[in-house]
Amino acid sequence: MSSADSENKPRGPRAPRADAQRNRDKLVQVARAAFAAADDTVPLEGIARDAGVGIGTLYRHFPTREALVEAVYAAELDDVTGCVPALLQELPPDAALRAWMGRYAAFIATKRGMADTLRAGWASGRIATPATRERITAAIATILASGAETGSLRTDIDPRDITVMLLGILLTTTTGDEPDQTERLLDLVMDALRPKAAD
Repeated sequence: MSSADSENKPRGPRAPRADAQRNRDKLVQVARAAFAAADDTVPLEGIARDAGVGIGTLYRHFPTREALVEAVYAAELDDVTGCVPALLQELPPDAALRAWMGRYAAFIATKRGMADTLRAGWASGRIATPATRERITAAIATILASGAETGSLRTDIDPRDITVMLLGILLTTTTGDEPDQTERLLDLVMDALRPKAAD
């Protein structure tokens, strides 16, 4: 290709400047904490202020509240599905699965704070529908496979069943009167997933 051809070749979108990417990441980080503590109706001005940027910077990255909610949800989902390899490096598979369940519980808690905006956005098509359940089930399947190799987890479990069990627990328990209830129920799930001792 000649130098003239390379000069005329259309270029793809430029990567964001480092400071712009830092601002975006900080906004998502602050919004994640805010939505987990309250919900996604918190004032955007407060999120911008806590992130150390002006409201104009927030709107440049996220023109609507829905856009910010979508970015927070995507970041949460990436974290909870992407942490599996590190957990399996640090912990035995059964302990990794229990630690992962705790992270998934935190993901569901944050999602609760965004539920209304997410549902409305998914219904209208303004927010893309993510393959959440498939990604969660794939994460569980990875840990189960590792546990099957070591003998620390049962080999006859469908990871989709675990996804349903966890959703049933995490969508119906609260952190109100019995803050330990979720932990107890997750421990019961783990008991069901370990191989039965030989008689």
